[in-house]
Amino acid sequence: MNFPSQQILIQVTKGDETAFSQLYIHFRTPAVKFCTSLLKDVDEAENVTQDVFAKIWDRRSQIKPDHSFQSYLFVSLRNQVFDQFKKLEKDQRLRQQYMENLQLRVEDETDDQEVHLQAIYQAIEALSSRRKLIFKLNFEEGKTYKEIAEYLNISTNTVKNQLIKAKQILREKMDPGFLGTISPKF
Repeated sequence: MNFPSQQILIQVTKGDETAFSQLYIHFRTPAVKFCTSLLKDVDEAENVTQDVFAKIWDRRSQIKPDHSFQSYLFVSLRNQVFDQFKKLEKDQRLRQQYMENLQLRVEDETDDQEVHLQAIYQAIEALSSRRKLIFKLNFEEGKTYKEIAEYLNISTNTVKNQLIKAKQILREKMDPGFLGTISPKF
């Protein structure tokens, strides 16, 4: 007697869970082996086998008892594995596109930052020589008002006033948000 018999398949089409359980028990191991040979992953093969049997149960009324159930099952398994490969390939393409878009955005931001920095350097170069020197000593070298005053032999109040005026000029020439992020050393 060939398994499954036509009678068991007829019972499955009518919703007999015991008959379906017999089908599952009989075909589960060869189905998992078949899927494992394609996927090279036992856990994923188990998942595919479960999914296919669940779909067969959902579509049990479409089973043709006079046709080979084994062929139907293995074609269904193969199709499910191929669908999984397509989904994986699509996910990888989407991931690749995301990474490429992210890289382009980073490059654009880097270009914007370089343009912005270039404009800042030009604005700094436009300051008077004394103001530029005080600004650079404070912001680039990190010297305090007192250190700059001692170095240039001027009062700390003069250093402070020169830095305030330098920031005002730079704000007028630059993006107002940028210089607010620069804090002088006191």
